[in-house]
Amino acid sequence: MRIAFRLLALIMALFTGNLLKAQKNSVSKNLVYVDKQGLLRFTSDNKEAAFFGVNYTIPFAHAYRAHKALNVDIEKAIQQDVYHIARLGLDAFRVHVWDTEISDSLGNLIENDHLKLFDFLLAELKKRKIKTIITPIAFWGNGYPERDERTPGFSRVFGRGKLTTNDTAIKAQENYMVQFFKHVNPYTKLSYVNDPDVIAVELNNEPSHSGPPAGVTTYINRLAAAVRSVGFTKPLYYNIAQSPFYAAAVAKANIDGVSFQWYPTGLVANQEVKGNFLPNVDHYRIPFDTIPEYLTKSRMVYEFDAADVLQSNIYPATARSFKEAGFQWVTQFAYDPMAMANVNTEYQTHYLNLAYTPSKAISMLIASEVFHQLPRLKNYGNYPADSVFGAFRVSYRNDLSEMNTEQKFYYSNTTQTNPVNSAKLTSIAGVGTSAIIKYDGSGAYFLDKVEDGVWRLEVMPDAIHIRDPFERASPKKEVTRIQWLANPMQIMLPDLGEGFGIKALNEGNTNSVSVSSTTFQIQPGTYLVTRVGKGISHGKNSIGVIGLKEYVAPKSLVTEMFLRHEPFAEVSAGKSFLVTATVVGIDTGRVTLQISKLGGGGPGGGFRNIPMVRKTASTYTAEVPADFVNPGLLSYKILLQKGGEYALFPGNFKGNPQAWDVFSNETWKTFVAPENGRLEIYNPTTDRTARIYPGNRRGFQSAFITAEKPGQLILRLAATELSGDHIIGLQHFFADKLAGRKAEAASFDQLIIRARTAEAQPIMAKVILTNADAISVSATITLTNTLQDIEVPLNNLMSDSMLLMPRPYPGFQPLKFGATRAINSSFKLSEIEKIEITIGSDVLPAAYKKPYSMEVESIWIQKRK
Repeated sequence: MRIAFRLLALIMALFTGNLLKAQKNSVSKNLVYVDKQGLLRFTSDNKEAAFFGVNYTIPFAHAYRAHKALNVDIEKAIQQDVYHIARLGLDAFRVHVWDTEISDSLGNLIENDHLKLFDFLLAELKKRKIKTIITPIAFWGNGYPERDERTPGFSRVFGRGKLTTNDTAIKAQENYMVQFFKHVNPYTKLSYVNDPDVIAVELNNEPSHSGPPAGVTTYINRLAAAVRSVGFTKPLYYNIAQSPFYAAAVAKANIDGVSFQWYPTGLVANQEVKGNFLPNVDHYRIPFDTIPEYLTKSRMVYEFDAADVLQSNIYPATARSFKEAGFQWVTQFAYDPMAMANVNTEYQTHYLNLAYTPSKAISMLIASEVFHQLPRLKNYGNYPADSVFGAFRVSYRNDLSEMNTEQKFYYSNTTQTNPVNSAKLTSIAGVGTSAIIKYDGSGAYFLDKVEDGVWRLEVMPDAIHIRDPFERASPKKEVTRIQWLANPMQIMLPDLGEGFGIKALNEGNTNSVSVSSTTFQIQPGTYLVTRVGKGISHGKNSIGVIGLKEYVAPKSLVTEMFLRHEPFAEVSAGKSFLVTATVVGIDTGRVTLQISKLGGGGPGGGFRNIPMVRKTASTYTAEVPADFVNPGLLSYKILLQKGGEYALFPGNFKGNPQAWDVFSNETWKTFVAPENGRLEIYNPTTDRTARIYPGNRRGFQSAFITAEKPGQLILRLAATELSGDHIIGLQHFFADKLAGRKAEAASFDQLIIRARTAEAQPIMAKVILTNADAISVSATITLTNTLQDIEVPLNNLMSDSMLLMPRPYPGFQPLKFGATRAINSSFKLSEIEKIEITIGSDVLPAAYKKPYSMEVESIWIQKRK
């Protein structure tokens, strides 16, 4: 018996020793590991790691169904999108796998088309040296923005709330984890355990926890143990930001790191949000430093985006703040598949694609460089001081992000900056015009040095936004038009000189390019640009992971004439003004402004046809002369004509507008304000862009109520008490309302608010004004229960802070921002972009339990008489 026992002990010791040795060998083969201080390091040299990239969802859910509906080859679509992701210099991919589509209710893995395409995607990413963190459980249904399907998986059966507490549901997840990580990718011939490019796992996506903290820790440990049971020795992460109440419980679990998200401009505004949002990404605040176990955890960002924002200045600033906060993995949510980016139906609140959002895409390229180059934990100060950091610059006023080193010069829009040393440049990427490349198109371009005197030029087609891409989406509604046009370009590089040669490279590109000095016409495609007398060396077929002849771009799916125009609400009497329109589908033809005065007659006549002049490939303008701009109402249409084809806007009326049966009566309208006429900057009857705070809180209500004046609405905000942040209020962006009266804007010197409170006693409210540089000043007004015109005292403004709206998520991010720059005499009412009215900042805690309300009918600026 003793001999048998000793033999068994010896066998167990050998087995355990071999298992530990195998695990040690496995760890040594992992690309990265987490050290005792919580830093993610490369196993090969122990240097700190950094990865920056995107989420991308094409194998699953709506993206999968949309591609099927379009009859698109999904594998080819994946190859094309992965090429663009690599072209942007990104090296990180993450997605929450829709477990509900690849599992049954017991957690058994279902090998189907979704899993096959996911494996194909991982294989394509591997070819481009892009690393992956897998989140194997999404919890979500697969419907959005459609209805969920009746999928077979455990997530649909149990629902998000029960998945973290119900033992049967947890057993299904454990079973699923084991089978998922044992699964062998048929394209790489590797399991996710053995694939070196799958560098870590985030156990699930945005969990919903309840119950005692100890139960949360136990749940996480069960999932972690299931993954590790199949020999997975790579880092494991778990979401700590979704439920901050359970942060300590998460940090105590047997995991290597914690995951965070950041939506600094909120989510799903259903419209483009406008204004300076650089303060929203000034710093990423983490409130968990008092948790000892947290301090030894690696940090990753599984999702982030400046949702509903088209500006190209946000991503690099966000990357800077992430690096300051100590993150080493960051992935944006989500990169739009090219085949459906023209309609932006996947997640309407997000919009990022190299072809369809070129400026944002180049800013992502710059953000990746920021994240890889800046040191971890370094603080660059507060906005606006941190607008320049290292080799990088961001600008709200210029809608620009920029990288400028001796080797690389990247810019997201036209820039006046000179490169550090144009003679030493090896890589240029941009949109618009710079000191070294002048370009009239609206697509992105890349110019990369292959060797001395030889460069690779890649030019994307024009991308024209014809509708707000963040509105309610539909596959029937095009939001961005792609146009393949020949546009003028000029390259001024010392290494190329003048008279250089340009040769088409990509398949199907037969364009012959003639260069005059440094200027030429270029169509979308990939080209080899060579100095006079220079040829490419034999064997040069790629630059990094980008092949010389590779090129991917969407064709224009629609050729219909279409127009986008935003009219001025008001213009100044006696001043000419420009009507500007974005026009597509009319390479040759006429665009005509048809404008009339209400009532007709008067100086300058009552009606005019004004030909619109083409300024860029898609921009047309017409000047309405000063003698036609008299106080009153202007109504106008814009007529597009291409041969015998007509389109009349607004309304997109087809047919000859001179025909007897034309019934289109739609027009744009612009009021012409008389001298000394006031300018209304907020009216709740017509304005729907004001941001209300709080968005959702017990005891708080916002409503539109009728006023004494017929047809007029009042915005009412009311709280039974000042709970939470002890603030209620509204914020409104109105810079667009000033645009038509810029000529007289400097003479406005009075701000009037017509408002009241519903309470019996007067209430103090704060009025905060914020300019384009995010400098805020404030004054205090008194609201009574009588609706009255209240003049805001502008002669005694105090430096203050503004609400960050839309509210950044997660909720532990700052609510307010105050610029460090002091106010001075140059602070003008005409430069204000936002107005904010709040109650609560001056209320003492003893008075929090009282009811508070404000009712606002109108806000305007005027000239003192």
